[in-house]
Amino acid sequence: MSNESKAQKRQDDIARAAWLYYIAGKTQDEVASVLGVSRQSAQRMVSQAMALGLVKVRIDHPISNCLDLSNALRDRFGLEFCEVVPALSDAKASSLATSFTTGDVLEEWLNRVEPLIIGLGTGRTLRAAVEHLPKVDCTQHRIVSLTGNIAPDGSTAYYNVLFNITSKVSATTYPLPLPVIAATQEERDFMLGQKTISATRQLAAHADVKFVGVAPVGENAPLALDGFVTRTEAVALEKGGAIGEILGWVFDQDGVLMDTATNRRVCSAPLEGGLTIASASGLEKAAAIRAAIKGGLINGLITDEATAVQIMRL
Repeated sequence: MSNESKAQKRQDDIARAAWLYYIAGKTQDEVASVLGVSRQSAQRMVSQAMALGLVKVRIDHPISNCLDLSNALRDRFGLEFCEVVPALSDAKASSLATSFTTGDVLEEWLNRVEPLIIGLGTGRTLRAAVEHLPKVDCTQHRIVSLTGNIAPDGSTAYYNVLFNITSKVSATTYPLPLPVIAATQEERDFMLGQKTISATRQLAAHADVKFVGVAPVGENAPLALDGFVTRTEAVALEKGGAIGEILGWVFDQDGVLMDTATNRRVCSAPLEGGLTIASASGLEKAAAIRAAIKGGLINGLITDEATAVQIMRL
């Protein structure tokens, strides 16, 4: 991270501390707990916010509206974790900001002292998040893939995340050498019956935290663009009521996994248990994100301001 980026993150943290103290009414001990810092550090942050002129009648920093949205999303949907980043000049820039924040959150988990199992999905945003990571010494952790790492043609999936993170961390990693969606249900059942594969999926089922992406379903959905389903299948899923996809699992507007031919061929870990944080931004994803929250498929969210507003409106 550049010195400029570090300075910006420091000011964001100071603004966050001020918002928690002056707007949310938290004590300095509570601010310290939320931010994961000592009480002395929290006290300094609140004082620095005053010195920098951020605290007036309101917090004079774009992070303030994001914190309001984050708090509203938590309260309305019962999320365990929520982070909203400021809207930037265009959707691409906002997506990049979302991925950078995801990288920061992932780094915080990697820096925890207690041994953890961390599950990683795949996709464009998560890949960018991993690329944003610095090198982290975290041999106490285990990092497991939640989905297959093999493309339909047998090559390494381009938006695979697990193989990318191996150059950034010292933790042991556990890949799933499978396609996201098998060619047939029989092929899926055979592959999942292998001892090594079964052990890795069991590890994924016990992950303390999972990072996943959320995508819409349709002709231009990532599943179709990346070749895991045909465009005809993708359109049929959409017409059949599918609204979104996580790790290859498609679900309807209520966040209920659907009984489809594709879902019966998915090789990914089940979407259940633990803290599951979705990293996703873009207005075209808002309905799918809301459905995933409604159905309990995710209970954590990292998104951008514009997407958060759209989710609240749905």
